[in-house]
Formats: sequence, structure tokens, C-alpha cells
Amino acid sequence: MAEYALEVKGLTKSYGSNVVLDNLSFSAGMDDFSVICGKPNNGKSVLVRTIMGLETIDAGSIIVRGEDATQAAAGDRNIGYVPQSFALYPHYSVLENIEYPLVLAKASKATKTESVARVAELLKITDLLAKKPEQLSGGQKQRVAIARGLAKATDVYVLDDPLVGLDFKLRERLIDDLRKTQEELKVAFVYMTSDPLEALSLARTVMILANGKIVQQDSLDVVYDLPNSIASMNSLGFPEANIFPGELSGTTFTSVLGNTKVKVDSVASKVVAGLRPEGISIDSVAGKTDAKVGLLENLGSEFAVYFEVNGINLVTVVSRTDDESLAKLDSKTVSLSYNPEALVLFDADTGMRIGQGVSNV
Repeated sequence: MAEYALEVKGLTKSYGSNVVLDNLSFSAGMDDFSVICGKPNNGKSVLVRTIMGLETIDAGSIIVRGEDATQAAAGDRNIGYVPQSFALYPHYSVLENIEYPLVLAKASKATKTESVARVAELLKITDLLAKKPEQLSGGQKQRVAIARGLAKATDVYVLDDPLVGLDFKLRERLIDDLRKTQEELKVAFVYMTSDPLEALSLARTVMILANGKIVQQDSLDVVYDLPNSIASMNSLGFPEANIFPGELSGTTFTSVLGNTKVKVDSVASKVVAGLRPEGISIDSVAGKTDAKVGLLENLGSEFAVYFEVNGINLVTVVSRTDDESLAKLDSKTVSLSYNPEALVLFDADTGMRIGQGVSNV
């Protein structure tokens, strides 16, 4: 059995002088939920089209379950595909929409019947099979689109931001459905998204796409807690991480948040720090770091609270049940403290990680 469901090696794709994918490589394990996360306009859609064989590539190779599929036609790559848009045929029933890829593949009647029944049950749309798309809600249409992509029995499925544009509650429900579906099918899902919350909710393995490359691939916990670059830190988490300048002297990093001990793996002429919002807290000790309170953004179960400290903008998150911290915000000036172990140091010129904070105790 192949070690990986999907391997992409040295993939390069340009449009004239515009290099969209630049020697990009990654591997997706069997029975893994891999999420490729990156900012908008970073090449995710082009990556999907090249993997699926809908676009030619300039260089590189695409390996599906150990077999080189680089030159294979789109229909012969044995990859399931869930597109970004519903793209349902209005004159077809739900059943006909789901089985359409199987019709193109000239699957037998028995295979079509079995596949449709399987995915319809997984996505809880069995009672919709006779309906037309115009009779469905947005969430039902998206379930049908996902079912159509999963109807093709294979070991790897590529999902191109399938929940984009859906409202928050519906997206939450479908995220749960996708997670359970992958677990039941025991196959590889390669999921593309610009939404860091989707990545945090779905991924076991995260790949960060930036500047045409996969700049980091690791487990969700490792990528979140120890990003290898500013691009990686900024692509995962909401609100975005705090990135701010400072001075490094030996094992001491000094910034607007004060001094902290650090462990440094390499040197840099200019250093910036990264600190996720939850690494900063509103302190009860006056005079630690004075911050001016700015915008409060309601995120539902918590608030994002924006501050200004000596010209540097910072953000933290406060639970809406944390009455003590919320009450302090009324003064418009508060004291901040932070977890030094949550601090990550980057080379300001290259954007790569060079060290991290350690406990001051």
C-alpha cells in the first residue's frame, strides 16, 4: 500500500512572468484530514486545478497512491473533487446530480446505486434524492455538492473551499459533517481554505501556503504553537497574531511589552516577535504595561480587544464571562501582561523563526 494518498513534488506554475506556484511540495497521508490554509490570492485555486489535471504545469509531479499521475487526463486521476461552488444541474434531481460523475466514468448501474445510497446516508440527504436543486436550501445544496464529490470511491478527495459564502451556523454544522464523514470513510481529505477557523476546526495536518510554496506542514498543534515563519503564524488563528518589533540582546528580548528571556536558535540583525492574542491578558497589577483600550469586537463567546501601546497596535481576547477583565476596560487604560512561552521570535528580513520565549521564573 502507498505511504501517501497524494504527493505533490516541485510543482511550478506560471502565467507569463507571474509565478503562482513556486517549486511547491507536500504530502497527504492516508486516512488524514489535511488542510491547506493560506491568505486569499495565494494560489489555492490554481493548486487545485493543477492537482485535478485541469491545468498544465511547468514542472513537478503529482503522485496519487504511489502512481505518477502528472500526465494523466483529469478523469483518469482517481481523485474525488468537491468544488467551491454548488454547480448543480438545475434540470437534474439530487440523485442525478450525485451520480453524474459516475455516469461520466461509465460506472455500472449497481455501482451508481450503491455509491449514491452511501454518500446520501453519510450526508443525511436520502430524503432529498427526488428533489430538484430549486427546492433545496443553501445548506442542502452544499450537502448535495459534497455528496457528488464523494460519490467517486477513491482514497483521496480534494475539497476546494466548499463552505465559502455560507452563514456561520450552517458552516459550523457542515464542518462537523465533513469531519465525521472523513472519519467514517477512512480516506484522505485535502481541504483548501482561506478561513483559519475552518483549518482549526477540521485539520489534523496543516499546510501553510504562502508565496507559492508550502512553507510549513505539521500537526495542527505544532503549526499553531510553533510557527516556522511570520507567514505561517498569520495564516492560522483569529484574530491574527500580534507581530511587533523589539531588540534582542543575548537571551533577553525587549519590546513594548517589557523584557523576557528567550532561547535563540540563530542570529538576526533585526528581530520581530509574534504573540497570539490569547497570549496577552489584562493584568490587575498597575504599571506593568500601560495600554490604551481601543475597539471591542464581539466574536460571540468572547471579545477581541484592541490596544495601543507606544504606537504599537495589539489585540487580545477576553471571554464574555470574564466580568473582572471586561470591567477594567471601562477605564480606557489598562495594564497588560503576557505569557513569555507563547512568544515566537522571527528574523525581520527573512520572516523565519529564530527562537522563542521561555519562562521568566
